[in-house]
Amino acid sequence: MQIIHSIQLHSGSNEENLPGFTPEFPYIASRAELDHYREFFVPWHWHKAVELFYMESGEIRYHTPGGTEVFPAGTGGMVNSNVLHMTEMLSRTEENVQYLHIFDPVLIAGAYGNLIEKKYVTPLAAASQLELIRLTPDIPEQAEILTMIRQAFRLDENEFGYEVSLRNALSQIWLKLLELSSSELIHEETAPDRKADDKIKTMMIYIHDHFAEKISVRDLAEAAFLSERECYRVFQSCLHMTPTEYLTSIRLQMACRMLAETRESVTDIGHACGLGSSSYFGKTFREHTGYAPLEYRRKWQDNGRISRWEADGYQWPHRYPA
Repeated sequence: MQIIHSIQLHSGSNEENLPGFTPEFPYIASRAELDHYREFFVPWHWHKAVELFYMESGEIRYHTPGGTEVFPAGTGGMVNSNVLHMTEMLSRTEENVQYLHIFDPVLIAGAYGNLIEKKYVTPLAAASQLELIRLTPDIPEQAEILTMIRQAFRLDENEFGYEVSLRNALSQIWLKLLELSSSELIHEETAPDRKADDKIKTMMIYIHDHFAEKISVRDLAEAAFLSERECYRVFQSCLHMTPTEYLTSIRLQMACRMLAETRESVTDIGHACGLGSSSYFGKTFREHTGYAPLEYRRKWQDNGRISRWEADGYQWPHRYPA
């Protein structure tokens, strides 16, 4: 099992890079120690793989284009394939620890296009109205699935037949989720706008490629073949923020990374992240994080992270809805 302290994205994209995830066995198990994440949240991203998770301690909030869900310790759920999502930590009294099974649905199907995929895998994995499934121990059938998710983490990868046992465990969980979601699968009219989802991903990729440059809303709109008005609508619909707010958040994330990992000057970092002069960069960074750039660097490089207590005043350009 991997211990995770940060998220890795593919270059120039918000698609998550999953180290250790291979075509031969498209699965990884991880323990996400979320308090170690520099930004105190997991930024907007997506991955083709399905994400099954269980909250060991703390409390987090998931955001998807369709809304938000809060997950305290003892709950869990599933993020569906290719769903845009971000996570913010809510607990300040205990560590926020999350266990995750991340796998390509083909692991269950066995092969693309076969009967198992058509009958059992695709109906759930392709259900765009089911972005996020929440599981609580208060409901017996959901509690059973949570127990199955936890038990699957206890399988010993060094034991003979581990891969077969794990695939069997994930298949049983998948069938339970399919059964649990049967009533929602017939209501496709509630599904999010797939075209908007594709457009927002195109614009997010454009921002990652050009965040150091001057970017206008017109530039973003043209990258996705949209009008400026439609560009604003897509950002609000999918990310619940404006294009400018998202661009600023990406620039600040890059600045945090450079401050924590390099010795580049504040002036150089401000220009490299598209935040301009050292004075403007310092003002913007303090407004949104509560720290001056050099103060943030000292705290992170001296301690390896900023404590949960210090993070109470930590803010970002957009306040997500509760």
